[in-house]
Amino acid sequence: MLVISIQSQVVHGHVGNSAAVHAIQAEGVNVAAVPTTLLSNHPRYPTLRGRVLEAELVADLLKGVEERDLIDEAAVLVTGYLGSPGIAAIVADFVERALSRNSKLVYLCDPVIGDDGRVYVADGILDVVRHRLLPAASLITPNQFEFELLSGITIAETETLRAAAAAIAGQGRIDIVATGCTLNDTPAGQVETILSADGQLSRFATPRLPIRPYGTGDLLTGLIAAHLAKGTAIEAAVRLAVETIFAVLVRTQEAGSAEMRLVPLPTSGA
Repeated sequence: MLVISIQSQVVHGHVGNSAAVHAIQAEGVNVAAVPTTLLSNHPRYPTLRGRVLEAELVADLLKGVEERDLIDEAAVLVTGYLGSPGIAAIVADFVERALSRNSKLVYLCDPVIGDDGRVYVADGILDVVRHRLLPAASLITPNQFEFELLSGITIAETETLRAAAAAIAGQGRIDIVATGCTLNDTPAGQVETILSADGQLSRFATPRLPIRPYGTGDLLTGLIAAHLAKGTAIEAAVRLAVETIFAVLVRTQEAGSAEMRLVPLPTSGA
């Protein structure tokens, strides 16, 4: 079992691969982690060191992934924060080659674009995500803002959520896990993760805690990828991932930590 995960990496904190890799390994799945950035920390801190990697370096690392035949071994391919339009185009090329080479590969696209009503990625990345990565994906994991941005539909209830899912899928088949959702009928004090698969909705509500550490979406995506790599059905994979995330957040709140407390990761045992 192997997951290839292409996203950001930080020295301190848990975002991108610095969240996903530990989660995938804790679930007993091997991971080949390809960085798109190497930063000291996420942008919430007053200083930020490091940089988005050169597109040529990322391309070289991905060439090495192909040379080691990791695509043939992999069950799931994950993409997350891409860093620059050049990297986005190189990753899109790699995704196309990987899916052509391994027809059984599940491509999980986390369309990291923005949150809280604002886009925070470089100009040009959104176009690559929308026109190249989403059409190739088996599963995407946007937050509510990204879901609305990509679909062009404001999501307020299940009807508009279904319409947004249909708009993204077009004539194809894309399962969607929408995170951080609050709909008109979401119970007060709760937040939902909503799965749209095969025309059906599955909703997973948890209490909304008074903390917002960075990287929860990256952790969720990593956990879902790990469960899918082990052969878990999509609905069960999402449920198990949501349960683990909530356990991590409860422990983080109890510790009074600004960063998620991942170690040891509560695992499903599935």
